[in-house]
Amino acid sequence: MPIQILMPALSPTMSEGNLVKWHKKEGEQVKAGQILAEIETDKATMEIEAVDEGILGRIVVPEGTENVKVNELIGLLLEEGEDSSALDEVSIKKPPILAPASSSAKPALATVSELPSSSGGQNRVFATPLAKRIAEQKQIDLGTLSGSGPRGRIIRDDVEAYGNTAIRQAPLPEVKAADELFPSYQEIRLTNVRKVIAQRLSESKKMVPHFYLTIECEIDDLLKARQEINLNLDETQKISVNDFVIKAIAMALKKVPEANAAWGEDHLKLFNRADISVAVASDAGLITPIVRGADQKSLSEISREMKELVAKARAGKLKPHEFQGGTFSLSNLGMYGIKNFAAVINPPQGCILAVGAGQQQAIVKAGKIEVATVMNCTLSVDHRVVDGAVGAEFLKQFKQMITCPVMMVV
Repeated sequence: MPIQILMPALSPTMSEGNLVKWHKKEGEQVKAGQILAEIETDKATMEIEAVDEGILGRIVVPEGTENVKVNELIGLLLEEGEDSSALDEVSIKKPPILAPASSSAKPALATVSELPSSSGGQNRVFATPLAKRIAEQKQIDLGTLSGSGPRGRIIRDDVEAYGNTAIRQAPLPEVKAADELFPSYQEIRLTNVRKVIAQRLSESKKMVPHFYLTIECEIDDLLKARQEINLNLDETQKISVNDFVIKAIAMALKKVPEANAAWGEDHLKLFNRADISVAVASDAGLITPIVRGADQKSLSEISREMKELVAKARAGKLKPHEFQGGTFSLSNLGMYGIKNFAAVINPPQGCILAVGAGQQQAIVKAGKIEVATVMNCTLSVDHRVVDGAVGAEFLKQFKQMITCPVMMVV
């Protein structure tokens, strides 16, 4: 009996996903551990590996299909000794395939799009649904591309290659407003990631009683230490201010474990390890890869791990264990010149620290005015989990680490 390949649940909140790409074709040998397909979940686009070995006998759900339910049959794997006749023994309920109103239903890879050309006329453009979706997100006019797929069809690689090297991009078609009170606008379809971000942040602000604590940290000694460390490192190894912040958070949490907590409805969770979720901006939206056990890692280990996680996050290649969980969050907008802001808590975590840019300003020391580089940090706190005194003690310990960075290496 052929082995059924089902749509996997790749995150706790996932109920459906988009089948982005098949890495194997019908009739190809599949070995356990090989990349079988790419799935876009409510968090990111991830690769799934084959668990069993055999021949990919049939692709039930073609690549580019959206909103495939978890546990829905997406493919069949022939075991050793089975031939294609065994596929007929499996009852397949194929999901409906949406086709343009002007054409009849057809396999997703053969979908034909009628898209406006840059000159204003109508060009018949052959493209896969996935290629169309990526082109829409990147604001690329498919009519300007040459396809490398079967019969000149535009595929994902064509769009991504153009998006990486194009000097110009065609704007999205404007939508005429309903009346003259509003200007024309562009509609950008929400990705699964963006939908989940909107849902979770809305729930957080509605359900979580936020309060905020702000502290100023002098970082001149930190900047000097960073400069001295980086003198002996190449570009790929250099330590960032953010790496120091991650380390300082983790060490402060070990000193104030009551702040390393989460809400559990009828109980509180006090964590024994500092797993720091770090907000990273990607094309799909915000995602928070995790540096686990950051208090036990050196600055160089944190730096190396963060570089790898950021690259994966922006390429949509994070594995579930790399962004699910976390005990405390960090959002750093200092690199954008933002001086001060408050972040939204990422439930069920109890706290998130918002870090602004270090800026020179006048301060008073021993009755004298001096110039120092000051960084504003605001702690957003779930009052159900962490009290004000605990939040203040955490910030006190965090400030000691930041202002005296040698404490992080002893």
